[in-house]
Amino acid sequence: GSNSNAVLPTVTVTESRDPTAPYAGGLVARGGSLGVLGTASVMDTPFSVTNYTSQGIEDVQARAIGDVIANDASVRNTNGNGGFGDSYQIRGFTMSANDVAFNGLYGMVPLTRMPISMVERIEVLKGPGTLMYGMGPAGGIGGAVNLVAKRAHEEPTSSVTATYLSNSQFGLKGDIGRRFGQDQEWGIRVNALYADGNTGLSGSNQQQSMGSVGLDYTGRSVRWSLDAYTQHEDTRNFRPQFSIDSLVMPDAPSGKTNLYPGTTLQSDDKAIATRLEVDINDNLTAYGAMGYHVAQSSQSWPSTSIVNAQGDTSELYNGYYDQKVTSTSADAGLRARFDTAGVKHTVMMGVNMLNQQTDYLYVADGTGVTSNLYHPVALPAAIGVRGPATPQNQMRLTSLALTDTLSFADDRVRLIGGLRRQQVYTHGLTAGSDTSNKTGISPVLGLVVKPIDNLSLYANYTAALTPGSFAFAGYANAGQAFPPSKSKQYETGAKVDWGRVTTTAAVFQIEQKNSSTETINGLTYATQDGRARIRGLELAAYGEIQRGLRFNASGTFFDTRQSHTSGGTNDGREVGAVPSHNFNLGLDWDTPWLQGLALNTRITRTGAMWYSDANTVKVPGWTRADIGARYIARTAGQVVTYRANIENLFDKNYWVMQNGYVGTASGRTFVLSAQVDF
Repeated sequence: GSNSNAVLPTVTVTESRDPTAPYAGGLVARGGSLGVLGTASVMDTPFSVTNYTSQGIEDVQARAIGDVIANDASVRNTNGNGGFGDSYQIRGFTMSANDVAFNGLYGMVPLTRMPISMVERIEVLKGPGTLMYGMGPAGGIGGAVNLVAKRAHEEPTSSVTATYLSNSQFGLKGDIGRRFGQDQEWGIRVNALYADGNTGLSGSNQQQSMGSVGLDYTGRSVRWSLDAYTQHEDTRNFRPQFSIDSLVMPDAPSGKTNLYPGTTLQSDDKAIATRLEVDINDNLTAYGAMGYHVAQSSQSWPSTSIVNAQGDTSELYNGYYDQKVTSTSADAGLRARFDTAGVKHTVMMGVNMLNQQTDYLYVADGTGVTSNLYHPVALPAAIGVRGPATPQNQMRLTSLALTDTLSFADDRVRLIGGLRRQQVYTHGLTAGSDTSNKTGISPVLGLVVKPIDNLSLYANYTAALTPGSFAFAGYANAGQAFPPSKSKQYETGAKVDWGRVTTTAAVFQIEQKNSSTETINGLTYATQDGRARIRGLELAAYGEIQRGLRFNASGTFFDTRQSHTSGGTNDGREVGAVPSHNFNLGLDWDTPWLQGLALNTRITRTGAMWYSDANTVKVPGWTRADIGARYIARTAGQVVTYRANIENLFDKNYWVMQNGYVGTASGRTFVLSAQVDF
């Protein structure tokens, strides 16, 4: 485990310093990976990036990625804890778990939840990341998230942790890491987890198990790693989501309330990924990575709308949604460093490929019932035969990227330029379905200027690509395949490293292309001319205010507009499901009166937002407080770390909003653990 009481010496930041090293306070790193652009410190990066360390993950007792990345005011969870799957919003745009990369490869994380016990670092890039990582399989726009697997460190790791989650889920996890060889060049890290019991939702029981192994070799000119994991989840009664068809937003119910009593969810994942890097000489490095993942999930699929402020529902139906996604992912490239006329260049050329086949079975039907949000009735049975999931479609994403990072004026000016040519091939595997093969090019331009060593001024222009759709039946151009749609971002900002505290400010604008319609000579055509524009101001600070007092604080203010909407209906209206503002404050304090005791708190504020693009119903904003404590005891050569957190301390009822759906938030939750390091 991490020793939060270690006093970090004051250091001057130099180019040679490891960008993945922790920054003052230890919750975030000095820098991280940017996919094809390589690894760089935050101060040398013309983007908004945050890299969470293992300490930042452990100290909040995170159970999901969202527990960590929502420490930033521009990032929010859009599904309650224990829903049917994780999803997030970054800079106002929804991002599904499918768009999270694992060790730089897409398609390797579960459809539902990634077991965080095997994750060492979480790298978050805000804004479109298509150039850096390639297009995500779900085509997310607001940002990119990359998970870095745990590796064996120089110090051996051996820990066992007992966990408890209210109201009665108990668990056990183990973590072992060792390095071998003459120069400690070989490493192995093994993680395992088992948890079972009732969570805070009425009637909910969740059983989870996970095993992972990470092998690595670090030689003078060769670096190799291999990661494999398997995870299983079996949940009875997951957290519900539904739509609102009322002109008045009903009050959010208690976090225990389950509108769909009787749901089930099972998920199974098996994945393996390997990466090799070879330094051909001092100036040329070649790399290659491959991964294979089979994800299976089977779940209930109930649906209904709330029709009035009293919480009555429309007809509520049940269904099944079973799916199997098989992904093969690959990434390869060359990185060359050379100088021309006093300018340092790092040129990267990379290719990547993701092949995904989706099989699914959807059975929806049966007898509808009416229910009420505050007095739910038992879920009706889904009528229909639950057969095997059958092949439905195949998607293949291939791309080629070329970038150049130029550094001049004594490294005070950095310029990044690059292009990625992305090909999107989709092929229906059912009778009469369409095939589409389209390409798009996404550019990136980034500039960092350092007038003085600890001040970075930056600007970037980047674009995201999202798979193009087909014009549906009923339109004059039915069957037409659209190319990948391009969403553009402009951003500028400043970062100041004060030594033990870093402050950042950024303004951005992202314009997303959406489907729309156009009527010409009485005929209606499907188009991709719709526009959603999100502007934002982001302010953030993190580090150590004084010895033993760590903090992170951030605020984001959004301004949104729609244009070129179908029939002009929503022109000028705000974009639905985007809050007016978000704030975050996290504090972590080593108490002076007891050596080894630290207290922490986290305040999260999410502003009000429109339920939909029609701007008819407002979803109220909410503020949530979390508190926690940890105590590190050293006895007889063993270190025991006790952690206790209370999430949603005041048991606030609030809505968690995702495009088109709302879900209930978890009520007051107790999370306890005792970790023994041998």
